[in-house]
Amino acid sequence: MYALYTAASLVALVLVYAPAAVVRRLIRGVPLNMRARLGLGGAPRRRGVRAGWLHAVSVGEAITAAPLIEGLRRLCPERSLVVTTVTETGAKIVRERYAGLARHRFFPLDLPWATRRFVASLDPAFLVCMETELWPNMLRTLAARGVPVMIANGRISDRSYRRYRLLRGFMGPLLADVRVFAMQSAEDARRIIALGVSPERVVVTGNIKNEPLPDTTGSADLWRRLLGFGPGQRVWIAGSTHRGEEEAVLDAHRVALQEYPDLRLVIAPRHPERAPEVLGLVAGRGWPAVRRSELGRGRNPSAVVVLDTVGELAPIYAVADVVFVGGSLVDFGGHNMLEPALRRKPVLMGPYTQNFRESAALLESVGAAVVVEDGPRLGRELARLLSDPGLRAKIGEAGYGAVAARHGAVSETLDLVSRFLVPGDRP
Repeated sequence: MYALYTAASLVALVLVYAPAAVVRRLIRGVPLNMRARLGLGGAPRRRGVRAGWLHAVSVGEAITAAPLIEGLRRLCPERSLVVTTVTETGAKIVRERYAGLARHRFFPLDLPWATRRFVASLDPAFLVCMETELWPNMLRTLAARGVPVMIANGRISDRSYRRYRLLRGFMGPLLADVRVFAMQSAEDARRIIALGVSPERVVVTGNIKNEPLPDTTGSADLWRRLLGFGPGQRVWIAGSTHRGEEEAVLDAHRVALQEYPDLRLVIAPRHPERAPEVLGLVAGRGWPAVRRSELGRGRNPSAVVVLDTVGELAPIYAVADVVFVGGSLVDFGGHNMLEPALRRKPVLMGPYTQNFRESAALLESVGAAVVVEDGPRLGRELARLLSDPGLRAKIGEAGYGAVAARHGAVSETLDLVSRFLVPGDRP
């Protein structure tokens, strides 16, 4: 099975990954980083000191991992800490946010020779892998060297579960190479056990994204100034939108503008490289628009702001009166609706939230989120919330309270690290 998987990976590398990477390089200037992808390079490790290793595939996982990275630094102060990502945008987050705490390396291609070369150069003492990233050859390489692995903040979407069940005969040996699974919910735990993991290796820790935030008042004031919004000016944000959703957002904005002509909109496409496309959609409505990256050059104060930067959406939620979370009006399974809820914002979302089922159900159960089916309903709900500051505050507090009440995932996860991965380092 491993040989078949490796052969399929090589075919995909030649026919899919390599051409796509070259296109990204030629069109968007995204570096290939091929030496790193083949397990070569990387800063030399400290002699005699094995590294602590955390893997965060992309931007979302890299941001979510912040308290774990800080906790690992406290838990293992004598170890160097390395954070790997798959994407260039994830690498940017790690380099900018965790300078001094951890160094970055790209996760290698999941080919036996690349994983062996990478692991030999890193010499990790353990691996904490964010969410359910399962790379067969890497897990096999680590198991051969006796390196313990933990899945942190693990979840299994409906789509992934269906695929894994088709490969259940392969999943058993693969999952045996992971020492402990820290899963977000009881359903995630049930699914990983059904795939062949013994129950004693599965713990429900909750979702790390539930952790309460420090006071965001100062952050909101700062972002209002940076974005050019006046004090008290109404703002709504459409976050992590996909193709097919921006039109509904703009329809809703047109409806709300009739009653609130000073209303401002921030659209954050899930993939920032789509910013030109979104700018074109705004221009097609006859409205001015500006990229977030160009705000310093002056702009029309009524312009729609298109967020084309990485890692800024969550803190920008602090300026919003209402937030729509994308990936939910079209069938992408939704995106993280806990980020605005933790900033005490009422949440609007579409019906497709299967990838965040527990989070969506939690917010709906306390009245902190409203499900909308299309642009017209989105516009009506937006106008209703904008008309009632007291209702917005009540909804925001309900969402914050429900999410904050479930905190503790970070401390439980770090406790599992100390028990199962680094018992010799435990204070």
